[in-house]
Amino acid sequence: MTPELERYFSLEGKTALVTGSSTGIGRAILFALAHAGADVVQHASAPWAGESSDAAELDAIGIKHKAIYANLKTADCGRRIAEQLEDFSEPDILILNASYQIRREFSEITDEDFDTQMYINFRSSIKLIQSFLPRMKKNSFGRIVTIGSIQQCVPHPQMAVYSASKDAQLNLVKSLAKIYAPFGITVNNVAPGSIYTRRNIEVLSDEAYRRKVIENIPAGYIGEPEDCAAAVVMLCGSGGRYVTGENIYIDGGSHLK
Repeated sequence: MTPELERYFSLEGKTALVTGSSTGIGRAILFALAHAGADVVQHASAPWAGESSDAAELDAIGIKHKAIYANLKTADCGRRIAEQLEDFSEPDILILNASYQIRREFSEITDEDFDTQMYINFRSSIKLIQSFLPRMKKNSFGRIVTIGSIQQCVPHPQMAVYSASKDAQLNLVKSLAKIYAPFGITVNNVAPGSIYTRRNIEVLSDEAYRRKVIENIPAGYIGEPEDCAAAVVMLCGSGGRYVTGENIYIDGGSHLK
């Protein structure tokens, strides 16, 4: 890559926080940002089995990194995360990837089902953005990317609340993008379709179900977490400075109905 092209994607000197980044799409995004030069904060609700190997891999990249833990269902999740960053730079880049998905028939949805999904998938986004906006405004630079879902436009019959939480998040993105554009802050949403992640392995192991899913993907195959990471890197670099309030589907064309 030539220096002229590299400058559009380089994140050297920036710090990125990626929620839910111990596995799946979040982990792929975290490592893509690290390879682009950003120092990274890896978040999970609790210590995970691959934490030490992730740390070693990040060491090899040569950037600063930190692991933090917080339950995003709690009302003070923003404060708890900020407290763990006292010896680390606050993020210039905030990737709101963590989410919780419950498959349930609509008539069987409980209050707990609703609260868990709305708190983790939507309210925590508000709390974390509120926590880190002051630094972004002060520095006249900020990148906020929420990770949505194709279910914003193609709802799943067993995930009514999950779909609603992702659509609410997208509307938040549109509102904040207009408010904070004058401060050098962009706010965008990336919406994955069918991706091979730990969450989906079990259902996709059913050959009949997998074939049915692929039939609805114009590209003809199920994506990988890395397919989502490249778009996020673009949005976070200088190449994405004029893109805000957007919703980018990473779904092999599944939303094209």
